[in-house]
Amino acid sequence: MEKDRIKQAYFDYVLRKNTPPASVFKLTKKLGIPEAEFYRFYPNFEAIDREIWADFGRQAREQASKEPVWPEYSAREKLLGFYFTLLEILKQNRSYALQSLRRYMPEVPGLTPRVLDDFRQDFQAFVGGILRAGQNTDEVANRPVLQERYPRLFWQQALFVLGFFAKDNSLNFERTDAAVEKAVRLSFDLVGPNTFDSALDLARFLFQSRRR
Repeated sequence: MEKDRIKQAYFDYVLRKNTPPASVFKLTKKLGIPEAEFYRFYPNFEAIDREIWADFGRQAREQASKEPVWPEYSAREKLLGFYFTLLEILKQNRSYALQSLRRYMPEVPGLTPRVLDDFRQDFQAFVGGILRAGQNTDEVANRPVLQERYPRLFWQQALFVLGFFAKDNSLNFERTDAAVEKAVRLSFDLVGPNTFDSALDLARFLFQSRRR
C-alpha cells in the first residue's frame, strides 16, 4: 500500500538522518512517486509522526489484550500490562521515539507534545473503559464529580512514564519498570475506595441518622 511505503520511508529516513527529510518533494522523489501522492494520505510530516505514535499505542493495546489472562486482570493489572507492552515497543524504537519527542517537546512542562495528540485520545478512551470496568468491581470508587476527570489525570501519568523512559539510562530500563509500578499503584490507591471515602460515608450516615 502506498501509504505504508510513505510512512516507512519517512521512518527510515528519520532513523538514518536523525531529522525529517528537507521536503515532501525530496522524500517522494526518492520513492519515485509524484509529490501529490503524498498529500493523498498526509498533510505534512507531523501527521506521520502522530500516526506512528498512535500505532505504538494501538499495538500495545492489541498485544496486551491478547494475553490469555487479560479478561481476568483487574483494572490496575490491565493498565500495567499496557504500559509494560508499550515500553517493549518503545525499546525497539527508542531512537525514533526520543528524536520525535525532543522535536515536538513543548516549552511549558506538563503540556502534551503535539506528536502525542492522537496517542493521547486513544489512551484516554482506553483508560476510561478500564476505569468504568473497575467501578463494577469496586476497584474504582464512584465519585461523580471527579471521575470524569480521571482519564485526563491518568494521561499526566502517561506523560510521566514517557518522560522517565526518555531519561532512563539503567540496564534494560529497569528503573522505568519500577517507576511504572509505583505510579500505577499510587493512581489506583487514589481512585479506589480509601480512607477519605470511608470518612465521607460515615459522615453521610451520621447526618442521615440525625434526620430520622
